[in-house]
Amino acid sequence: MGIKTSPTPPLSNPHICIIGSLNIDFVTSTPRCPGPGETLTATALNVTAGGKGGNQAVAAGRASFLTPTSQDVSVSMIGAVGAEDPYYSTLLKPCLEKSGVSTENIEESTDFQTGSASIIVEEAAGGENRILVVPGANHGGIMSDVAQIVGAVKAQEVSPSVIVLQGEIPRKTTLGLLEYFNGGVADDRGCVVFNPAPVFPEGISLEALRNTAVLIMNETEAVQMSRCIAGLSNADAAKLESLQPEELAPRFHDVAGVQVVLITLGAKGVYFSTKSGRRGVVNGVRVPKVVDTTAAGDTFVGYFSTALARFLATGAILEAFDNEIQGAVEKANAAAAKCVQRRGAMQSIPFSYDME
Repeated sequence: MGIKTSPTPPLSNPHICIIGSLNIDFVTSTPRCPGPGETLTATALNVTAGGKGGNQAVAAGRASFLTPTSQDVSVSMIGAVGAEDPYYSTLLKPCLEKSGVSTENIEESTDFQTGSASIIVEEAAGGENRILVVPGANHGGIMSDVAQIVGAVKAQEVSPSVIVLQGEIPRKTTLGLLEYFNGGVADDRGCVVFNPAPVFPEGISLEALRNTAVLIMNETEAVQMSRCIAGLSNADAAKLESLQPEELAPRFHDVAGVQVVLITLGAKGVYFSTKSGRRGVVNGVRVPKVVDTTAAGDTFVGYFSTALARFLATGAILEAFDNEIQGAVEKANAAAAKCVQRRGAMQSIPFSYDME
């Protein structure tokens, strides 16, 4: 469900289900980009596991490891890859499973290849990126079928108390899942944590967003999503860019009924606001050196979702999370700060027991 309004019996096994993208990233570093018909010798090629859905699943899984052998929240992933893809079996799947993520509901498609991102990093331009994305299986098979995804969620042994969604699967699927999980009060529907990244060019309908439990955005996404829910003209929408997080957040509470709004501010920290009136800023964490910001936002989403799942497992209602939200944001923000000090996506995400 979108927002719990009455206590439910405590769950013995908190469960988070992430529904989203899985990619293989091919990162080529080069002194400069070649011109038309030109061949250059590049510096390095790194092949890494990625995709926002996969990153967030790994973050939630690693956040649940209180010790190297003790995981207190179960995490499952619903996604799709290409059948017999060697990168899935040797890189992506092992990374998920070693992070405590169940891969039972990842479809291995014979019709689509695993999603990929080809990234050229131009060293002479200060590390500027050029990226080509092939959605592949992220936009086909189970990921284009809302009913099939819902069926996979329902078939799991323990109903998830938290459902995590992002924007790298088809818009129609995302809207359908938001409407389903936000639309009722059945105990098996879970609280939705929605990270609209990237924001679909066509936006997110107010009907789909209504009653979302947690909405996590950066500053740019907050402006884009405000345009979606307000239905503004281009002239009026431009005015939103000058608004501060504390001015944007109430729009989601008042218009869309979102319970918790989190706006990440990069090095400045995170602004948090709840429908019931709790709000504040968690300051950014100073780090010796920022190496790579890839997956920092996904790390934040995964860690926060794990804190929420632990809280809901006590049987408390979502509104009572006001008393816990600052601590949850602080832990998630600290994990993201640790992530940016390492290279890569999934491999840069810390385990909870490494956070002390």
